[in-house]
Amino acid sequence: MPHTLPHKNKGPRVASFAHRVVIWQQQHGRHSLPWQGVDAYRVWLSEVMLQQTQVKTATPYYLRFVARFPTIRALANSSEEDVLTHWSGLGYYSRARNLHRAAQQIMQRHKGVFPSSFEDMVALPGVGRSTAGAISAFAFHERRAILDGNVKRVLARHYAIEGHTGDKKVEDLLWEMAEELLPRHRVAIYTQGLIDLGALVCKRSRPQCPACPLQASCVAHQNQWVARLPTPRPRKTLPERHATFVLLLNGSKILLERRHGGGIWGGLWCPPQIDSLLPGEVGNLVAHCLGHLNVVATHELSLPTFTHTFTHFRLHITPVILRAAQAQKSIKSNGAQGSSVAWLDIDAALHAAIPTPVQKLLQWLQARVT
Repeated sequence: MPHTLPHKNKGPRVASFAHRVVIWQQQHGRHSLPWQGVDAYRVWLSEVMLQQTQVKTATPYYLRFVARFPTIRALANSSEEDVLTHWSGLGYYSRARNLHRAAQQIMQRHKGVFPSSFEDMVALPGVGRSTAGAISAFAFHERRAILDGNVKRVLARHYAIEGHTGDKKVEDLLWEMAEELLPRHRVAIYTQGLIDLGALVCKRSRPQCPACPLQASCVAHQNQWVARLPTPRPRKTLPERHATFVLLLNGSKILLERRHGGGIWGGLWCPPQIDSLLPGEVGNLVAHCLGHLNVVATHELSLPTFTHTFTHFRLHITPVILRAAQAQKSIKSNGAQGSSVAWLDIDAALHAAIPTPVQKLLQWLQARVT
C-alpha cells in the first residue's frame, strides 16, 4: 500500500485538493457553530473542549462556560473549583485546569489579551501544535496547519498512509502533508472544511464516500481500503483497578472530599475512596470512618460493583452506603495532601464539581433519600 507524500512541485494537485475542500465547506459544511466567527478566547475554549469530545456533547458545555466566564479575566479570576464545576461531566479534567492556568498566564504575560503569536500560544498550558494552528487559522486567519483526529483520518485515507496515526513517524508524515496542502488564501474555510469532512463524511465508521469532494483522488477509495484506514491503534490490555466508594450519609447530606490537584479527578468532589478494601470487608469501612474521618457510622447497604473506563485503565467501583450514627461537627481529612472533606446536601453536591460516576451515584441517592 503506498504511503508517499505528494511531490512538492505538484502545485496544481495541491491547489485542487484545497480548492475542493473549500468549495465543499461553503456548500455543505457547518456554519452555525457557536464558536465560529468569534474572538480568539472563544476559539481557544472550543478547541480545548473538542480535543476529546464531539461537537454535540461539547456545545452545551461551551455555552454554559462562556456565560459564566465571558472573558479571559473572568476565567483567570475565578477559583479552580468554580471552573471545574462548569466542566463537570465533560471529562479529561486536566483540560479545565490547564485553561484556568493559561488564563492566569495570559493576564500576567499578555495583559489579558490572547496572544496572536503562534510561539506564545504553544507556551500556554494545554495548547499544542494543532490547537495553536486552529486558533491561528480561525481567529487570526494565519496560514497554519492542524492535525486533529478528523484531519488525520482524511489524509490517511486520501493518500493511503499505513500505520497508526499516533506513531511519531506516521504523525510526522501527516504533519508534512498538512503543511504542504495548505492553500494561500481562505485558510479558515479550508481548515473548517477538513474538520467537517472528517466529522460528517469521512467518518471512522460508515464513511459517506459518494458525498466526498475528494473521492476522485482518494487512494483508499479507489482501492477499497477505506475500511482498513487509518490503521487502528494497537490493542493493549487495560490494567484493572478496584476501589470502594464510601457513601457516608447523614440525613440528606453526604460526606465528600475534594481531591488534591493531581490525578485524573484532581480538584473534584468525590466520596472517600479505599483502594485496598476487599469485597465484604464492611467492618473495615466503619473503622475507616471513625479513625480517618472522626465519624461513627453503621453499614446500611452495599451496591453492585460497576466499571468506569479511563484512557489507560479500568476502574471497578464498589459503592457502600454507610449511615452516620449522629450529626458530626468535627470532620478530619482522610490524609491525602491538599484534600478537604465536607458534608454536602445531595442536591447541592449534584451541582458541585464532580466526575460522571459520582454524579450517577448521587442521582440514585437523591431519588432514594428524598
